[in-house]
Amino acid sequence: MAKQTFGVIVSTRSFFPSSLVKGAREGIVKVLEKLGHDYVMVGENDTEYGAVLTYDEAKTCAKLFREHQDEISGIIVVLPNFGEELGIAEAISLSKLNVPILIQACDDDFDQLDMAHRRDAFCGKISLCNNLYQRNIPFTLTKTHTCRLDSADFEEDVKKFAAVCNVVKGIRSARIAMLGARPVAFNTVRFSERSCRSMVLRSRLLISAK
Repeated sequence: MAKQTFGVIVSTRSFFPSSLVKGAREGIVKVLEKLGHDYVMVGENDTEYGAVLTYDEAKTCAKLFREHQDEISGIIVVLPNFGEELGIAEAISLSKLNVPILIQACDDDFDQLDMAHRRDAFCGKISLCNNLYQRNIPFTLTKTHTCRLDSADFEEDVKKFAAVCNVVKGIRSARIAMLGARPVAFNTVRFSERSCRSMVLRSRLLISAK
């Protein structure tokens, strides 16, 4: 698989433990480095905890992504807990990258539901996806609704997502040519040159949504 560069967004909510953000940042970096991919992610000094919550932090993240728009082929969103869906949606929207998006949510640890460890990324993922859907932003889901960052399932999710990004990137630079005239006697094989571009654009959306 060709090496990819992903924009990474980690989010949280203020009343969830900040330690989960640090673990999520480290976890996604390990997965991407293991698979040979690069990443672009706000630093811990750029936003609070290195996460994206507020509109200002969304603008900071979007600016960073735009600065690397020629490198980034996809965006991976990591939810160690519920997360701020509006901050994430704004960061994606303001970046104007128009690349495939993968949404990951961490498993809830049912034996650690106290205030110091609780997550609820399960519900946060539903909320985020709803916000992206309302904005007509296509996204890709992991095989299971929640998963551990260090799991084999998520590693496979990233591999498949990288393949999707590779295809989308290839289609964007594709040029479609027609050799010869349309066959007059075979109307079943004719096509509309005018609608060809719109078909390609729709195919990009379908690919990125899978």
